[in-house]
Amino acid sequence: MKIIVSAGGTGGHIYPALAIINKLKERNKDLEVLYIGTTDRMEKDIVPALGIDFVGIPMKGLNRKNIFKNIEVLKTYRKAQKKAEEIIKEYKPDVVLGIGGYITAPVVKAATKLGIKTFIHEQNSIPGFTNKRLKKKATAIGVSLKESEKYFKGGNVIFTGNPRSEEAYNAEPVDKKKYGLTENKKLVLFVMGSLGSLTITNIMKQILPAFKSKDYEVLFVTGNNYYDSYKEVKLPNNVKIVPMLKDMLNVLKKTDLIVTRAGASTIAEITAAGVPAIMIPSPYVTHNHQEKNAYVLEENGGAVVIKEKELTEEKLISTIDSLISSNEKLEKMKECNKKLGVKDSATKIATIIEKLVDGD
Repeated sequence: MKIIVSAGGTGGHIYPALAIINKLKERNKDLEVLYIGTTDRMEKDIVPALGIDFVGIPMKGLNRKNIFKNIEVLKTYRKAQKKAEEIIKEYKPDVVLGIGGYITAPVVKAATKLGIKTFIHEQNSIPGFTNKRLKKKATAIGVSLKESEKYFKGGNVIFTGNPRSEEAYNAEPVDKKKYGLTENKKLVLFVMGSLGSLTITNIMKQILPAFKSKDYEVLFVTGNNYYDSYKEVKLPNNVKIVPMLKDMLNVLKKTDLIVTRAGASTIAEITAAGVPAIMIPSPYVTHNHQEKNAYVLEENGGAVVIKEKELTEEKLISTIDSLISSNEKLEKMKECNKKLGVKDSATKIATIIEKLVDGD
């Protein structure tokens, strides 16, 4: 089987794409993969480092603040589609997968133009611009949340869950000593997206020292963009910081409470792993989909939502203390999230793709 996978921009698109690739490799020993991403985002470094063939195509997203700049975006899009057509003609894939990010649009459009079967996947509760455009073009569509199906009427839409969830469910627990943590203390994990957040960084630099008197430990993932800005912060012994976690799923298995944004992959991971959550949804995303994602968990009992504009040291620490000190609350939240988790998402998606290739 030969496939082209396109996904880019953030870990929320890249890691689900890699989860699908890993599952397909597991099931198809002769699998050949070509990954098409952008030339200036995370995937250009992450994907080649994993030994996966990678091609970068220059591409930019729509500018919603200045519509006149979209003239240049449109020119870039046309060039990207033309380049994608050239790559597809040369590579001759059996199927093309679009797993999110603006690079997906020209690649999947090129594939459909050339008569190649396509599969797209929507991770968020409300589809992004790219997948809305592609819904009638794609051969099959997978969605992470049941609530998303209504946006794809007229397409071959299937509820699959997020492929990252299966990896989260099956991950082995990390040895906490790896991060200077102790086994007999509860762990609060802070994760603010693969790139980090400037707003949260400015707040957390003030908050981190306040954990000094707590009997739990904190592991804070700053995001690569902001790690250096914490150098001037005097951290207490029970607080550790890292720029990123390559073994995030393993760390989740030892996490008692996570404080996090509400991206689709994060939702998939914590529900599959059954981790109680405090969610601070990003207000800077299209359609405010992170807030909608977060409230799905809160309404089902697995999370507490704090809006970024309402975030203060007192509110955050009091919420953490209230939850971490109650095994009963944590256990209830854990079970609620487990009920929402999809444990075999990557397997479901791999089966769909194999059927497309086989002509079913």
